[in-house]
Amino acid sequence: MSASSHKNQSAPNYTQQLQYLMQQVDVSSFRQLSRVSGVSERQLKRLRQGEVSQMRVETLLKLSQVLQISVDQLLTLFSPESISPMTPPPRDRTPSSSEIPTRQSLDNLKQEYHRLQQQFAEQRETLLQEFQQSSVQVLESWLLQWPTAAYAVTQNDQLPAIRLLPLIKPVEQLLQQWGIDAIASVGDELAYNPQWHQLMSGTVQPGEVVRVRYVGYRQGDKLLYRAKVSPVNNEG
Repeated sequence: MSASSHKNQSAPNYTQQLQYLMQQVDVSSFRQLSRVSGVSERQLKRLRQGEVSQMRVETLLKLSQVLQISVDQLLTLFSPESISPMTPPPRDRTPSSSEIPTRQSLDNLKQEYHRLQQQFAEQRETLLQEFQQSSVQVLESWLLQWPTAAYAVTQNDQLPAIRLLPLIKPVEQLLQQWGIDAIASVGDELAYNPQWHQLMSGTVQPGEVVRVRYVGYRQGDKLLYRAKVSPVNNEG
């Protein structure tokens, strides 16, 4: 038997474990797994050979997301210390330390994974707080003035409502910052387009004239809310 054949037989082989996980998520080949996960086929080969502890945490995160298992599970399934591979080493040969990851290396990898999880959670919280603070700054005048204006209306039903319209400006500015645009304006008459308009009553064919009753919104090419419309020819 050649040295290369002896080496291939003695090396851990986790190919069947990986193929089983791939079947659960309808991934049919290592090439497809590489494409959808962004992990090179060379790295997948390392995983199949039991070198999981030598792989980067970022790589394991990508694979765990596609295979729909946690990184801890991935480490357990592909660690020679945790589970026997499909083709175990011969009994008459003790694998070297370079072939089988040590428990310490696996523990270090798990600690790094959990540290990154905590770091991502903290970054997400920080970004959320910054987003909220910037939004509050834009809405500051509305937050401070609207409650007083609303109270004044309840106390004086003769107060012209048009005086309240300028208070809505901060909300409009915030929507502009987010790239959110209104789909037409209330009262507009335009050609019916079912992609952007929701018919409230009656029937109408695309291209026929409708009147906007409630404004819709979109963000770039993404539809958020269709504008609610009604046929003009049905109005009395």
